[in-house]
Amino acid sequence: MDYELAQVNIGRMRAPLDSPVMKDFMDGLAEVNAAADAADGFVWRLVDGEGDGATGFRFWGDEWLIVNMSVWATPEALRSYVYGSVHRPYLQRRREWFEHLKEAITALWWVPAGERPTVQDAEKRLTILREKGPTADAFTLKAEFPKPKA
Repeated sequence: MDYELAQVNIGRMRAPLDSPVMKDFMDGLAEVNAAADAADGFVWRLVDGEGDGATGFRFWGDEWLIVNMSVWATPEALRSYVYGSVHRPYLQRRREWFEHLKEAITALWWVPAGERPTVQDAEKRLTILREKGPTADAFTLKAEFPKPKA
């Protein structure tokens, strides 16, 4: 069995999505998502059917937390996209749109190839990371764990 890398990251919005505060973020969503879709090693991303992203999903039932989830072939593919020329400028501006949270906001975990994680799966993995730190069940790009053995 082969495995792919699932990732989740959340953000607590500073204002409603349709507010002037969030305008640049929302205006850039299509470009950022298109770059992900075209990236080497990209497999899948969560979409809500309401547009180009997944802004309709909430995390832990909190209307101010939005979620991004995707699946990648490798950590290197994810890293290349995250720090690439299209996504990086938005990453650098994240404090304009999202509150700084002291707890972990990003978690990674391995899923069997072809499996697509749910928001509930992501909530569980981020909780594990927050409670136990990086483990094989939930980790980060800075503290990676290898693919499970087939």
